[in-house]
Amino acid sequence: MAAKWIEALTGPLEQKKQYKQDKRRIDALPEPYGAAAKAMHRYLMYYGGITGGDTLVAMFTDLADLWERAAADETPLRQIVGDDPVEFAESFAQAYAGERWIDKERARLTKSIEDAERAAG
Repeated sequence: MAAKWIEALTGPLEQKKQYKQDKRRIDALPEPYGAAAKAMHRYLMYYGGITGGDTLVAMFTDLADLWERAAADETPLRQIVGDDPVEFAESFAQAYAGERWIDKERARLTKSIEDAERAAG
C-alpha cells in the first residue's frame, strides 16, 4: 500500500530502479568513456526536457549501452560523437519521441497570444 502511495507522488519505482542501474553502469565505465558518458548524461538532463518516465529511462538505458559498447570495442570518442558533440547529443535525444516540458510551454504561449487577440477584439 505504501508503495502505491509513493508511486502516486514520485512515479513508478521500477523506472527509478532502472535509472539508478543505468547511472551505475555509466559511473563504472573506464576513462575516457566514463567522462564522455557522464558529460552526455548531464547535457541530456538539461537539453532533453523529456517528461515521460518510460521515454527517459529508455534513453538512458540506450546511453549506457552505447558507451559500454564503445568502451568494450575501444572505439575512439570522436568516432562516436563526431566533430560536434552537441549535435550528436541533440540528435540522440531527438530519437526519443515523447512529451517534453517545452511542449506545455509552447501550448501555453500560443494560447496566451490567442487569448490576448480575442481580448483586444
